[in-house]
Amino acid sequence: MFKEYLKLLKFMKPHKMQFFLACGCMLFSAIFDSVSLGMIVPLADKVLTNKKIILPNKVPAFIENFIASVNAIEPLALLKIMAIGILTLFVIKGFFNYWQSYLMSDVGQKVIRDIRARLYDKLQILSLDYFTKKRSGELISRITHDVKLVENATSYALTDLIYQTFQVIIFTSLVFIIHWRLALIAFIVGPLIMMPIVNVGKKLRKLSKTTQEKMADINSILQETIFGVKIVKSFAMEDYEAERFNRQNQDYYKVTMKSIKRTLVLAPVTEIIGAFVGIFVFWLAGKEVIAGKLSFGVFGLFLGSLLSMIRPFKKLSQVNSIIQQALAANTRIYEILEAPVSVEEKLEARELPRIKKNIIFEGVCFRYHDTEILKDVNLEVKQGEIIAIVGPSGVGKSTLVDLIPRFYDPQKGKILIDGINIKEVSLKSLRKQIGIVTQETILFNDTITANIDYGNKDANLIDIEEVAKQAYAHDFILGLKDGYNTTIGDRGVRLSGGEKQRIAIARALLKNPPILILDEATSQLDTESE
Repeated sequence: MFKEYLKLLKFMKPHKMQFFLACGCMLFSAIFDSVSLGMIVPLADKVLTNKKIILPNKVPAFIENFIASVNAIEPLALLKIMAIGILTLFVIKGFFNYWQSYLMSDVGQKVIRDIRARLYDKLQILSLDYFTKKRSGELISRITHDVKLVENATSYALTDLIYQTFQVIIFTSLVFIIHWRLALIAFIVGPLIMMPIVNVGKKLRKLSKTTQEKMADINSILQETIFGVKIVKSFAMEDYEAERFNRQNQDYYKVTMKSIKRTLVLAPVTEIIGAFVGIFVFWLAGKEVIAGKLSFGVFGLFLGSLLSMIRPFKKLSQVNSIIQQALAANTRIYEILEAPVSVEEKLEARELPRIKKNIIFEGVCFRYHDTEILKDVNLEVKQGEIIAIVGPSGVGKSTLVDLIPRFYDPQKGKILIDGINIKEVSLKSLRKQIGIVTQETILFNDTITANIDYGNKDANLIDIEEVAKQAYAHDFILGLKDGYNTTIGDRGVRLSGGEKQRIAIARALLKNPPILILDEATSQLDTESE
């Protein structure tokens, strides 16, 4: 677990200076917490009862000298000093509390910003075969839900882990300075508090992984049914889809409640064990106060310090729960970040000059998993030629053209452009020379202008209108309320199938590529447009 948590904390490396500054604020805040509690001693022993402060143990000389100087002050004078001191302490403590909370929250937000950016960047460079194995809803869940769990672990949980640990160390030091024998007795039963925390933490990690998988299932159903709403309605499957969603939603609820139940049980268990230890020590220390071996104020500080450790242990038990959930999410995040890229660009890849001669397939073979799609394909397409590839569905027509922009790489053979193996050139220089209109028309929830100039953001409106005319799209665009500034909705939902295809064709034409691939790009066009 420790190694995996360190792996999670690697995301904090760019913000380590801010993190260490926050740790410094936490340390001072924890110190002032203990100093505030220490005010019990002079208040009870000198101000209210005018008795001497008595410690049962031999303490360092500087503490002895300090106690002697406090014992020498008159009660009324000490009361005035304490009044000013307490107010000053709370102002300083409030200052450090604010900054440690702000800095750690800022670190947490920067971490999730960085993780989401890294995940999205990785998704951009992963090859198409990765997406054929993963559900889009699951990938979205990892960028949203899973990253949120990591945020909890790197901000709130880490804050508590460090701050509460500081408090435990400081209060532990106090009780050992005051009365080491009683402190030792108290800490013998300390492991009893840790046992339920460790056991529940292991179960929570398993449950958290299941919870994240259930959330991915919900996201997948949502995406499928929203994207396919027309099919759902046309087949009258609303009730079926509602039942399917509710089933997954109920499963998510059950797993989440199991996790919540185990998290909540930790707090009362740690409190009960802590109270048992406190009462036992209270009885032993009380006898020493009655015997005059310990002053009442020092006894109050000892008991207060001991009881003050219950809250940090309680918080640390909750921290363990959050960390276990985050580690499960972290595993799923690293599955994407460490996923191999099957189509990689060589380090010494060169720029591909603009095509002048031909594209040649030499002995190209390709398979999906164990299914052979293309076998020993030899093909030449000369510059200026138009080639139609025909055949029944599933024989590999789309796969054949997908090999040209290197969406996939063939297992055998090679593809040459002007005699240059496309594996030797940069992906960007290769794909800049290719315009594609896919079988499934893919548009973005933006204006028509933004969709057409998607591959050429330097284009002006005259160029955009020209390619729209070539794609038989200009007339229907002008008929829209906002013309070229019309927002077409998610996946172009406000346009007909034929209109969407014409926008996609205009987009490919604006790129003005030497290689144009039309993959059944006119299936929804009327005869004249086609």
